[in-house]
Amino acid sequence: MSRIARVEVGRFDYVGAGEFKFFPPSADGRVRRPSVLVRITDEDGVEGWGQSVPVPSWTYETVESVLTTLEFHLAPVVLGRDPEDLDGLHTAMNTAIRPAFSVGQPLCKAALDLACHDLVGKRRGVPAWKLLGPPAAALPSLTLSWTVASPKMDVIERQLEEGRARGYRNFNIKVGHPQTATYDLELARKVRAAATEGFLWADANTGYAPAEALAIAPRLRDAGVDVLESPLSPVQIRGYQALKKQAALPILMDEGILAPEVAAEFIELGMMDGIAMKPARNAGLRPSAQIVNLLRERGMMILGSGLTDPDFSLAGAAHLFAWAGITRPCALNGPQFLADSLAGGALAPKADILKVPTAPGLGVTPDPRAAALMRVVAKL
Repeated sequence: MSRIARVEVGRFDYVGAGEFKFFPPSADGRVRRPSVLVRITDEDGVEGWGQSVPVPSWTYETVESVLTTLEFHLAPVVLGRDPEDLDGLHTAMNTAIRPAFSVGQPLCKAALDLACHDLVGKRRGVPAWKLLGPPAAALPSLTLSWTVASPKMDVIERQLEEGRARGYRNFNIKVGHPQTATYDLELARKVRAAATEGFLWADANTGYAPAEALAIAPRLRDAGVDVLESPLSPVQIRGYQALKKQAALPILMDEGILAPEVAAEFIELGMMDGIAMKPARNAGLRPSAQIVNLLRERGMMILGSGLTDPDFSLAGAAHLFAWAGITRPCALNGPQFLADSLAGGALAPKADILKVPTAPGLGVTPDPRAAALMRVVAKL
């Protein structure tokens, strides 16, 4: 057994492209997407890279909290561990940062999970998805969905035009607060008219109250929407149950699904028809694969989504979704909204097709800027 001998962390902020309401411009007018990189090295010198992608408007974690949690709480407990013991890794992390209702600091923990999958895959000479168990399909590529999201209709029209020009056939739209129901329905109709045969996915990011969601779900269906993701806060259990019973649209959860045990509980409570999977939010690949297996067993819908993931986080999502056999379009919009890459564009899609990396581990080789950012926070 070659143990984890060194843990390093570093921050990298990606320059954004276009306008996305969840990433407001900085003081200099530029849009940036923060991330935290992790590099672990075993006693034989094999490296594994991971990444955390906090967004305070989507999660309770910040780039600052991820950095301090990694340095002062998680790096010390993973040091000296066997990176192949992925269940033990998560037990150790969940002992250091205890769960409350769900996983504590899941986005932070995802970075170490990804780094271990990268390292172990390199050791074994296999891509990361082969570490997840028997695959549903092991797809060589994924179809992507283009995100259309703005409270301004002129921006919507530009985003829609750009997506079609770049070869995207399927779209996901952002609905709910601060937009009105009238605006959301106009948005849905406009996008459906531009993509008559495509998959149209509405994501409210918990932006509706229960009564609003129940009122608009049938109207969104009539406007051509295929699924409704995260209409409510995850604490609105009775609201989700009512929406599922209404059955106007398949109801997907995202926010609130952080761990397999939470997914299992919400399934038993009859709150959803499926989950929009985000390994970046689910503490990495190991717990995400467990959630996928739960959904498979129940015959529930599995969609692939993300947190505007760059590089290592995007690669991790691609491995999971390919392993899970997700053939519906995946809402992985990092390539859409990010103008920078530490991997030389290795994960750039061609039109709306993203090839899954085939090299060992996550299959991403960082450029020299990544190594220059790293500082040691724990070593044997």
